[in-house]
Amino acid sequence: MGDGWIRVVTPELTMLAATLVLAFLHIFLPAAGRTMVNGLGWNAGPRDGVPVRPGIITERLERAQANLWETLPLFIGAVLIAHVTGKDSAVTFWGTQAFFWGRLIYIPLYAFGVPFVRTIAWAIATGGLISVFVALFV
Repeated sequence: MGDGWIRVVTPELTMLAATLVLAFLHIFLPAAGRTMVNGLGWNAGPRDGVPVRPGIITERLERAQANLWETLPLFIGAVLIAHVTGKDSAVTFWGTQAFFWGRLIYIPLYAFGVPFVRTIAWAIATGGLISVFVALFV
């Protein structure tokens, strides 16, 4: 970028980047579980035929991944809009923190079938997302 551009990496953008790494983890974990069951040859090949059912933990990781995909585009959009419009604030800071950390602890809680606590982690993440939305309008 030219001399007139100032690059500012806010804590919110840092948490967005961390959340994108977390999204990659959401892709990698169930993929690794499927490969463990079906073999490296299946994974490297055309994957023709019906794969072997991967097991309960991998299936839970797949559902956790699907759950993240429902809110990730909203989170990305809200954080970027807050940044571009200068709406970054304590609310967006804590909202992005809550979203990331809630989603991070959600993974093992879901994988190991921990009831109620998993729902609390999800609620923390969702509350963080909602707080970023609210910051866009205040």
